[in-house]
Amino acid sequence: MRFPCSRDKVPFSYDQYDRPFVMKALVLSESLAAARARLAEALQAAGRPATDARLLAVSKTRPAAMIREAWHLGQRDFGENYVQEALDKQAELADLDDIVWHFIGPLQSNKTRAVAEHFAWVHSLDREKIARRLNDQRPEGLGPLNVCLQVNISDEPSKSGVMLAELPALAGAVLAMPALRLRGLMAIPAPAESREAQREPFARLREALAALQERFPDAPLDTLSMGMTADLEAAVEEGATLVRLGTAIFGERAASQ
Repeated sequence: MRFPCSRDKVPFSYDQYDRPFVMKALVLSESLAAARARLAEALQAAGRPATDARLLAVSKTRPAAMIREAWHLGQRDFGENYVQEALDKQAELADLDDIVWHFIGPLQSNKTRAVAEHFAWVHSLDREKIARRLNDQRPEGLGPLNVCLQVNISDEPSKSGVMLAELPALAGAVLAMPALRLRGLMAIPAPAESREAQREPFARLREALAALQERFPDAPLDTLSMGMTADLEAAVEEGATLVRLGTAIFGERAASQ
């Protein structure tokens, strides 16, 4: 079956999908434009250049045709949490040769080969064992795999991530792996209500990246993957370069019937 896209003359519709999705009152073109405008406004308010940060569209649980439509609207970076789901969508979207796939979910040892072979970025690296597997399993023809170290910035026992005290050692180990390119840090802080409270953990992550940049001056450490729908502005104020948005772009997933 051929899915309609933005180049078709008919309106795009999600009625054909098995899983129910709602776009609230907005079609994808409007919600993506609104997300871009929100990021641009946050960058301007923070006194940062418009090109300092970009959107990572979190497409987990979304059908491939929805990703295709976002691609036709100019979105190139997509984040996936589940390996098999992502592989299925990548196969369906193989004709989109400039799409950039980011793995942003927890990564288990038995999934590293698939991630090493099929993704351009990994945002959730927090163990040397996983780093070594990704390094050893990365195909030479693909070039180094871009990675961010996930930091447990709020010291939450239930969350993944390396602790700040252990970060320099892990960064040094990853920088010695030729098939990986350490680009920066990622964090998912504990929820906070006020803007100031939201900014605090993002500021700690920014400071941690600055410390790594000073410690490893030749490393390509240029990325802060932080901020989601609820705290985008706070993240941008503290230096985010990749902002992960799902609901703001794709709408809420309706409850299964």
